[in-house]
Amino acid sequence: MSQTTTTAKATLAPEKKLTLPESFVNSEVAATEIRPWGSFTTLEEGRGYKIKRIEVNPGHRLSLQMHHHRSEHWIVVSGTAKVICGGEEMILNSNQSTYVPQCTNHRLENPGVIKLVLIEVQNGEYLGEDDIVRFQDDYSRHK
Repeated sequence: MSQTTTTAKATLAPEKKLTLPESFVNSEVAATEIRPWGSFTTLEEGRGYKIKRIEVNPGHRLSLQMHHHRSEHWIVVSGTAKVICGGEEMILNSNQSTYVPQCTNHRLENPGVIKLVLIEVQNGEYLGEDDIVRFQDDYSRHK
């Protein structure tokens, strides 16, 4: 009995270079930052946008503020949000959202008894934390 051995040669496909959008390549993610009203976590950041998870403790609110260089979209994940935007007041619940235009006075408050969790999507040419003008602040922060 004759035995034949066949040797197969593995052929690997040439490496393909994966090209990602520049916003992914330059993406930064920050740790959770604690504030007197709760906390925020930067989930993703790229050129012209930043996505945050914001948690507001029951009975607390952010300052009445505005931003020169960005607009914001807020989507409520859980809890109840009291929103003041450009002089209008509204209540948002889970799966509801609102838009805050650039240069518009706004405030976010948690009037409920459970933590408010929302996703904030910022859009603009400059998204630094120092782009904030505070008109009123429960925690005596200035700027």
